[in-house]
Amino acid sequence: MRPARPGLVALFGVLLPVALVVGCSSSDGGPGPRATGSSSMSGSTTPGGPAGVTDPPEPRLAGFYGQRLAWHDCSGGVQCARLTVPVDYTEPDGATLRIAVDRKPSSGTHRGSLVFNPGGPGVAGLPFIRSASSVASAAVREHSDVVGFDPRGIGASRALQCLTDRQLDAFLAQDGSPDSPAEETELQRQGELLAAGCLRDDPSLAAHMGTRDVARDLDVLRAALGDARLTYLGKSYGTYLGALYAGLFPNRVGRLVLDGPLDPSATNLDNARVQAAGFQRALESFLDDCLRRSSCPLRGGRAQAESQLRSMLEATDAHPLKAAGSRVATQALATYGVAIGLYDTGYWQFLRQAIGEALDGDGDSLLALADFYNDRGPGGHYTTNTSEAIYAVNCLDRPERSTLATFRADAADAARISPIFGPYIVWSNLPCATWPVPAEGDPEPVEAVGSAPILVVGTTRDPATPYESAQALARQLDAGHLLTYDGDGHTAYRTGSGCVDKAVDAYILAGAVPADGARCG
Repeated sequence: MRPARPGLVALFGVLLPVALVVGCSSSDGGPGPRATGSSSMSGSTTPGGPAGVTDPPEPRLAGFYGQRLAWHDCSGGVQCARLTVPVDYTEPDGATLRIAVDRKPSSGTHRGSLVFNPGGPGVAGLPFIRSASSVASAAVREHSDVVGFDPRGIGASRALQCLTDRQLDAFLAQDGSPDSPAEETELQRQGELLAAGCLRDDPSLAAHMGTRDVARDLDVLRAALGDARLTYLGKSYGTYLGALYAGLFPNRVGRLVLDGPLDPSATNLDNARVQAAGFQRALESFLDDCLRRSSCPLRGGRAQAESQLRSMLEATDAHPLKAAGSRVATQALATYGVAIGLYDTGYWQFLRQAIGEALDGDGDSLLALADFYNDRGPGGHYTTNTSEAIYAVNCLDRPERSTLATFRADAADAARISPIFGPYIVWSNLPCATWPVPAEGDPEPVEAVGSAPILVVGTTRDPATPYESAQALARQLDAGHLLTYDGDGHTAYRTGSGCVDKAVDAYILAGAVPADGARCG
C-alpha cells in the first residue's frame, strides 16, 4: 500500500502545503553499493554499544548488533550514516548490505529515537526526514531524534532495478483489468518480465527483500541507535513492518504507533476485497463532496456521478485519452490518477479538475496524477524503484497460488464491491502467481505476547488501508489499543486531526494509551 505522501509537486501549477524533497545523499557520496559480496563490518560503523541494548537474538549476529552509527552532517540539519546488516540472516558470515539512515536530531533534551517508516512497500524513508515536522509534532521532536531509513533493496540501500524506464512505462500502462484471454496473457507476461529483471539485477537481494528481513534490520538499527526498546511510527505498509517486528521481538517493543494498518493475517485476496471496499467508501465520500460544489464536473446523485466516472474510464480501454506530446492516458494510468486523488482530501480539488478535463477528452491531469503516484519524472525517468520493489517485497511476504481462471472469478466478485477499483486490485497480485522466489510463509495473526502496549490508529474512510484492517490488527495484538479517526484520507497522524495528534503524542511521550473505544472526529 502506498504511503501518505508529503505533498503533490506542481501538478497543476500550484503546490500543496508540504512538497516532497530530495533525501540526504549517502555517506559515500552516491547510492548504496552495487555488490553485496563483502562481509566487512567497516565503513560508517564502529564497534561498541550500551550493555543490554546490543544483545543479539543469536551469538552469530553479535558483530552487527555491536556496531554504532558514525553520523556525519548533511544539509538541512540532517545527519546521515550507514548500518551494516547481513543479506541473509541465516548466513550472517556471508554477504552484507549497507542500509542508508538519516536522522533529525532532537531540538531539546534527548530521550531516544523515533524511527519512521512511511509505507509502501518500496518507499524510501530518507526524503521524509528533511520535512520531519510532517512526520512528528514539535513536542515529540523536542525529545526524540526522528530517524528514517531506506529499507533493503530500496533507494540508497542498494535499490533493486528490475526494468528500464521504457519497460516500466509499458508495465504500468498495461490493462490492469483484462477482459480477454490475450489481455490476461499479456498482463502475466509483463509480470514475468518484471520478476526476471529483479533476479537478473541481484538474485541474492531479490530473495531477501521480504518484510521479515526488514524487521530484523529494524532491530539491528534499534541497537545501533543505543535504544533498549524501539519507539516507532509506521504508516500504511509501515504498520505491517511494525507488527512483524513486534511479533519477532516483543520484549524490544517500546512505543509503537501503527497508523493505517494492514492485517498480517490477511491473504492477498482478503486484502483485495477489503481494499476494494475502502476505495469504494473513499470514492463515495469524494463524490458526495464534489456534488455539493459548483466546480464539480459530475452531475446528478452519487450513483449517477459514479456511473459517469466509470463510463469515462471504461472508454479509455479502447480509446486512451490524449495527453501532451505523444503520451496517452490508458485505462490503467487514468485509474491510477483517480486512485491517488482519493488518498487525501487536499487532493480532491485536483481530482475534480482532472476528471473534468478527462470528460472533455484531455488526459494530461490524470496522467500527471498517475505519474506522481508512480514517481515518474517529467522527462520519463522514474525517480525511485518503488513500482518494482513493491512486487519484490509483496511476493515474498504472501504466497499467491491463484490461476488465471481464479483471478478472473475473484476480479468479477471484487467488481461487485467496487466496479472501478475492485478488478484492478485483484489483478495487481498476478505477478506474484509466477514469482520465481518462493514466499516466506503464509499470513498469520501477530499477537506479540508480552509486548508493551501498542497503539493502532484506524481511519474510517481510508481507501488504501481500510478501517477493518485496523480493527483486525488491534484484536490480534496481545497489547493492542485502537484509536479510531472518523474521517477521510490515508492515515491520520499529522494529516489534520488535532485530536489524533494529541493522543499519539501522549502515547509517544508518556506511554498513555487511549481509553477503549476512543474516537476522534
